[in-house]
Amino acid sequence: MVGTANNGRMRHAFSVVNGEQEVGLNSAPPSNAGSEYGGFEFTREDVYALLCERMKYKNKFNYKERCENMMDYIKRLRLCIKWFQELEGSYLFEQEKLQNALDFAESRCAEMDLIVKNKEEELNLIIVELRKSLASLQEKLSKEESEKLAAMDSLAREKEARLTVEKSQASLSEELGKIQGELQNANQRITSVSDMYKLLQEYNSSLQLYNSKLQTDLDTAHENVKRGEKEKAAIVENLSTLGGQYMTLQDQFNSCKASVNDAAKQKDALVKEVASVRAELQQVREDRDQLQLQVQTLTTEVVNCEELVVKSNELKERCVSQSNQLKTLQDQLDAAQNKLRVSDLSAFEAKTEFEAQKKLICELQNRLEDAELKIVEGETLRKKLHNTILELKGNIRVFCRVRPLLPEDSPGADGKDVSYPTTTEALGRGIDLTQNGQKYSFTFDKVFMPDSTQEDVFVEISQLVQSALDGYKVCIFAYGQTGSGKTYTMMGKPGNLEQKGLIPRSLEQIFQTRQSLQSQGWKYEMQVSMLEIYNETIRDLLSTKDSSRTEYGSNGKQYAIKHDANGNTHVSDLTVVDVCSSREVAFLLDQASHSRSVGKTQMNEQSSRSHFVFTLRIYGVNENTEQQVQGVLNLIDLAGSERLSKSGSTGDRLRETQAINKSLSSLSDVIFSLAKKEDHVPFRNSKLTYLLQPCLGGDSKTLMFVNISPDHSSLGESLCSLRFASRVNACEIGIPRRHANMRSFDSRLSLG
Repeated sequence: MVGTANNGRMRHAFSVVNGEQEVGLNSAPPSNAGSEYGGFEFTREDVYALLCERMKYKNKFNYKERCENMMDYIKRLRLCIKWFQELEGSYLFEQEKLQNALDFAESRCAEMDLIVKNKEEELNLIIVELRKSLASLQEKLSKEESEKLAAMDSLAREKEARLTVEKSQASLSEELGKIQGELQNANQRITSVSDMYKLLQEYNSSLQLYNSKLQTDLDTAHENVKRGEKEKAAIVENLSTLGGQYMTLQDQFNSCKASVNDAAKQKDALVKEVASVRAELQQVREDRDQLQLQVQTLTTEVVNCEELVVKSNELKERCVSQSNQLKTLQDQLDAAQNKLRVSDLSAFEAKTEFEAQKKLICELQNRLEDAELKIVEGETLRKKLHNTILELKGNIRVFCRVRPLLPEDSPGADGKDVSYPTTTEALGRGIDLTQNGQKYSFTFDKVFMPDSTQEDVFVEISQLVQSALDGYKVCIFAYGQTGSGKTYTMMGKPGNLEQKGLIPRSLEQIFQTRQSLQSQGWKYEMQVSMLEIYNETIRDLLSTKDSSRTEYGSNGKQYAIKHDANGNTHVSDLTVVDVCSSREVAFLLDQASHSRSVGKTQMNEQSSRSHFVFTLRIYGVNENTEQQVQGVLNLIDLAGSERLSKSGSTGDRLRETQAINKSLSSLSDVIFSLAKKEDHVPFRNSKLTYLLQPCLGGDSKTLMFVNISPDHSSLGESLCSLRFASRVNACEIGIPRRHANMRSFDSRLSLG
């Protein structure tokens, strides 16, 4: 008869009986919490059954039973009527809401109509002007075309006249060339004729001289002929005598030649005989050498044979013994072969089982890899959801970092007083501290063990640092006792790239991201300021003037902290430097570290005696979308809390310790007030809390690093730090707000 609450399950309700109109749950009121009948819901069948229900009585005269049934029936009717009234009220509310939306939309439509009409009028005026300019341009174009045609006609005529002139010039130049050629030929002929005449005259004179010379030669030749005839006669006589002598010599020569031939033949025969004798002698010598070698080999073989006889006897004995051994070995081999067959069968079975196990291991490894990937994805999703939940809740995120044991810690310290739970829920987020046999457990957003590197720590906060470029206010500060590693976490170790702190790593990431976002149209301007709060006095660490210290800070200036209506914090007269790269910021950090107040105590060789505040203001503009963002990144290294009984501070160190503990106590008071959600939060009790007011009570993303020491002598301070961090983690400071808007015409970077 009466439906129960369906806890968000979809169900069709019947809202209006006489109208018979189906209405889904989505159109019902969003929540009935707080009403008497908010947990019930009626359907059409329920209402129809309620209206058509007839009373049944066991005894008509039992009026008490009839009254009870009637009261129950009336109660259900009231319940149904009340539900209808609430549903009608919600529909009226929705109707009013929709009517308001409709009115708003109509007003927007009217405004848009006016804008469209204005735009249409402007466009019409522009079209008329364009048409006028088009007509004038067409007239100019027609005039230019007519002038162009006339110019082309005149150009064609000039070309024809030029061609005729060029043809006539060419013909004249050809005729001139022919005439010049003929003239040159005639000149050449004249010169050749004159040369020929000269040559003929010279030839005539030379012939005359030659004729006279021949005449003299002829006379001398006659005289020579006569002399030759006389000499010829004398030579003929000499030849006849010489002929007789030649014949006798010829006969002698022939006889000598025959005797020489005989001697040569005898010589050849003797040479052949000598060669054959030498060959036979050589053969005999070789046979002798071979026989000598054979004799030597035979003698050695005889000796060897005697030795072989002895060895053969020994070998026979060995063979007998080895044959016996072979029989035993054969028996052993047969037994081993039988065992081998059995082992082969077992090995085959083991191999098949091994392959099956191997496949199973591969499947398990694949499942393990998938599970690890899912765990990593789930962890990243958990972190994102956790960060989103914290942002929506407005809580301050808290990371805990435990430094490793140092050589100067108390002797015998083993770090077992601090442990880390391994359960799924607390893994990487929980920390246990044992003091006097009692165990204290804490859970934070992230816990870094002593072996965690600077890179591991920065990976966890990189997305938070990145949000400063997106237009958020971001604040990260380190809290803990002196010597717990706060300055190392924030600044790192100078000169060691792997041990760089969060501040230099954050700046490198911001400038790298700034470079990569240029392709998307983003341009950023950045400004840096650094200060320290020393004995409740603000000091400018980037002041370029005389660095002498006074009671008012550097250069005698009294710096004032101011908060504007937008939640921005400004310090009057503070040095602000425009920066364009991480190198410039690194130089400024180095300058500030040399100017910061540092002292020596019994607990720390180089103890920070002031609160260090690094501020990076970011202004970005997207030239494509005209969107602008303003973000602030505050990175703070707080001075460490310390007990006078341990630090042994005196004089200036005592005053510094008192000022540090007082400001940290004020910070604790602010956290307590925020945790209790009190109306008044004492931000003005110290310069530190007043400076951190927008970070602790505004719309910024805030993260606190609580640094603790695992040394046994520091357990009390570590426990206090962890308790304070738990209270900080429970504080709700408001939902972070992104500072982004559309760029105005004369927007500029203004930092006050």
